[in-house]
Amino acid sequence: MQPDPQRYTVTAALPYANGPVHIGHLAGVYLPADIYVRYLRAAGRDVKFICGSDEHGVPITIRAQKEGVTPQQVVDKYHAIIRDSFQDFGVSFDIYSRTSSRTHSEVASGFFKKLYEENKFVEQVSQQYYDEKAEQFLADRYIVGTCPNCGNENAYGDQCERCGSSLSPTELINPHSMLSGNQPVLRDTKHWYLPLDQYEPWLREWIVEGHKQDWKTNVYGQCKSWIDQGLHPRAVTRDLDWGVPVPVPGAEGKVLYVWFDAPIGYISATKDLLPDTWETYWKDAGTKLVHFIGKDNIVFHCIIFPTMLKAHGDYILPDNVPANEFLNLEGDKISTSRNWAVWLHEYLQDFPGKADVLRYVLCANAPETKDNDFTWKDFQARNNNELVANLGNFVNRAVVLTHKFFGGQVPARGPLTAQDEEVFAQLAEFPVRIGELIDNYRFRDALNELMNLTRLGNKYLADTEPWKLIKTDEARTGTVLHVALQLAASLVTLLEPFLPTSAATLGEMLNVEKGTWQQAGRSDALAAGHQIKEAALLFDKIEDATVEAQVQKLLDTKKANELANAIAAPAKEDISFEEFQRMDLRVGTIVAAEKVAKTKKLLKLTVDLGLAEPRTIVSGIAEHFIPEALVGQQVQVLLNLAPREIKGIQSQGMLLMAENADGSLALMQPGHAVVPGSSIA
Repeated sequence: MQPDPQRYTVTAALPYANGPVHIGHLAGVYLPADIYVRYLRAAGRDVKFICGSDEHGVPITIRAQKEGVTPQQVVDKYHAIIRDSFQDFGVSFDIYSRTSSRTHSEVASGFFKKLYEENKFVEQVSQQYYDEKAEQFLADRYIVGTCPNCGNENAYGDQCERCGSSLSPTELINPHSMLSGNQPVLRDTKHWYLPLDQYEPWLREWIVEGHKQDWKTNVYGQCKSWIDQGLHPRAVTRDLDWGVPVPVPGAEGKVLYVWFDAPIGYISATKDLLPDTWETYWKDAGTKLVHFIGKDNIVFHCIIFPTMLKAHGDYILPDNVPANEFLNLEGDKISTSRNWAVWLHEYLQDFPGKADVLRYVLCANAPETKDNDFTWKDFQARNNNELVANLGNFVNRAVVLTHKFFGGQVPARGPLTAQDEEVFAQLAEFPVRIGELIDNYRFRDALNELMNLTRLGNKYLADTEPWKLIKTDEARTGTVLHVALQLAASLVTLLEPFLPTSAATLGEMLNVEKGTWQQAGRSDALAAGHQIKEAALLFDKIEDATVEAQVQKLLDTKKANELANAIAAPAKEDISFEEFQRMDLRVGTIVAAEKVAKTKKLLKLTVDLGLAEPRTIVSGIAEHFIPEALVGQQVQVLLNLAPREIKGIQSQGMLLMAENADGSLALMQPGHAVVPGSSIA
């Protein structure tokens, strides 16, 4: 770690623009990065906070193909959703750029050309699947086949999503192209590789020897494991038509591999922000570079990107890469493909004005050292018990009592008791403690320290009881509220990195501007006679019905996933055609329906089947259908099933139904109305 940096370049992992961001992304990357940057700004540091959308790669082209739109339309849509969600959540980027910009194409191309011209790459010819009908090479995700491990017939060329196995395209059984459906053939293709093996000694010295003490254990351990296993050259180009074109002769139809292209997006975004001075934040030795990422990006940001920077030679290297672990949701891994997530843009719609509540819960439960779990009950409890009953309660009591007893003016400070002196002594220590924790990327502990300050304030008011003291000693009551208001004033600054909207509301309430971090903790922030405004609730209770609705939304998602992934029951034994011909299958129209008395499951149906008389059918579907809604519906009936007496009613046939995996039933109906009695061929 370098001493006293002159400036900071802080990056947050570029979110992939093929879908919105969810709470796992926030807890892992964007919230801790924002807390860190807001703290640095409050401390008077020169800092630039850089991010943007990662807009290249195969998943985007696949989504575009499925939706019948262009890749540019896909990234335009999700770039806007992600950008606006971050803004509404209070993530304070200095710039939120995108890798489809002209600046990025120029910077990424220039980066590649410099390494190419200095012979830093290795050229290799390898065999890759080619679609002869589509006339293009196929990336791994464009190839589907049967998984050799579990038999899943829809495994991708890089992974089977049913059993989780990592695969290569050549391991798939009966591979076929997602573009044409044809079986692909192997063809030679040339690509450029970054020879990581040549940089292995340097990486070992830089990471294993140089960052053992200051990098987080999970980051250091994963890097050391990769290096110990031995590094290999890694391709930096792909055969694809969406991305930054490879800017050298003989590379037609090739683009920069997204993992090579994307981290350069930090540099191009900084250039967009500071076209004249961007190099200072990437090439000056006095700059501290910090990458905030999730643990799935550790290798890219700690081994591959630093190797790229080292090979280039002009750039500084990251000082720290504080990666968090994963956040789970209600005991299950967050999954975008299964829609098992709390999406940020949906949360902001469902909980207007409560961005800070989610910021608080995600930081208080941050997966800094191990995977953690988000539950809606915990979300509710932390809001009601910690934000409302602790932080909000302290501020509200101090402001309301000041208005009630002193007309909203900060009362004069009388002689201080030992208790008052101790409160001020502790107040002075909080900015230092909280700042040190943030400097060391311990955001959860820093937030807990902040809440300890509000607990100190609540205990002080509970011990001194100014609402009772006013009856016997107005001057002492004034001193008590004076002390409490000084604590509240410090919160305006100390709260801002964590809960910026609440900090702004508190500042408005106390009629003060946010100060610097060094000024927080003072015992004279508010002068006697200073007029404060009326109390406003910082937080309000979240009721059971609100969180139950969110839980139900997840339960509905889980049910939908189970139905989508349900495996059909095995086929029954074969029957002869003659046996099949014996079944008389007809279409009928339900003309009457009623529940069978003293039963829960049975309905008595009268069905017009085009015969001289309608048939009566007793069916166990009462828990699935409303009788009145069935009248007029056409259904399929097995007509020649032997009659059977059920609850004293003669049943003369059987309705054909489809049963879902969850046990729900659906009527088997013709695609359009037909004459009752029509045979089913």
